Amino acid sequence: MDLKQLEYFVRVAELGSFTRASIALDIAQPALSRQIRLLEVELRQNLLTRNGRGALPTEAGNLLLKHGRGILHQVELAREELGAVRGALAGRVSIGLPPSLSRLITVPLSRAFKQQLPQAHLTLTEGFSVLMYEGLRVGNLDIAVLYNAEHSPEVEMTTLHTEELVLISKTSSTHKTAQKTRKRQPITLAKVAELPLILPSRPNAFRILIESEMNAIGLKPDVTLEVDGLNAILSLVKEGMGHAVLPSYTLSNFDDASPFTVRSITQPRILSQLMLVRAARRPSTETQKIAAEVVKSVLMTAMKPYN
Repeated sequence: MDLKQLEYFVRVAELGSFTRASIALDIAQPALSRQIRLLEVELRQNLLTRNGRGALPTEAGNLLLKHGRGILHQVELAREELGAVRGALAGRVSIGLPPSLSRLITVPLSRAFKQQLPQAHLTLTEGFSVLMYEGLRVGNLDIAVLYNAEHSPEVEMTTLHTEELVLISKTSSTHKTAQKTRKRQPITLAKVAELPLILPSRPNAFRILIESEMNAIGLKPDVTLEVDGLNAILSLVKEGMGHAVLPSYTLSNFDDASPFTVRSITQPRILSQLMLVRAARRPSTETQKIAAEVVKSVLMTAMKPYN
């Protein structure tokens, strides 16, 4: 069995399309189709069902996909370990980031990665938890950073940071007054429930956490707007369209955060856990282990509360 053909098949099966796979692999679609067909002839099995919407693996294709991912991973691991013998940590590392962190750490993470793993290749993907879990499952992602990740035997999790969500509101009057206003007293969660809130839609981890904490005290949020994009939410808060409940570090995305007032939430506090997640059934390469440490270091620097 040709490893290149196996790689082609896995990519087509994962992407569900010869067109998308040809783009990802940088190979002409007719050549890609020919190689997959040669693999099917060799194995005497139809591996993919072609239709107008793309290509889906057959029963035999699903079995080969399962084994193929492991084979290709072991080949990559062997290449990396051979490279390590000559003192080079190489290979590819795919990292998934939630939208709330992507803009904040993409640049410093890329810089740190290049500095510590100059011969390795980094791929960053932004997405919500559902997409991150799927990426880890199919092997498109090696590491994901997730909020309040659900425990599962398929993943290994390390808690990186516990973050308190705060109420972020528009600050009125002058910048001088705003500096004083920003030191206002904490607000109870019950009072937050009375305010018009701008929240991301489900299944955003912050939205689910806020609703869960309010439900626990017999309340629910007054959602005036649903907006998927934390910077967009804060821009609307700045215009006085409502209030946000987010980690205070999200204000670091703004060069001038003086238009915002930050208040702690109490009774109860809303605590969100940030976790580093990887697939439990695939061994980590040395490059991936070092990449995970780089992610931890960059996150700890970036997530300092806004003052």
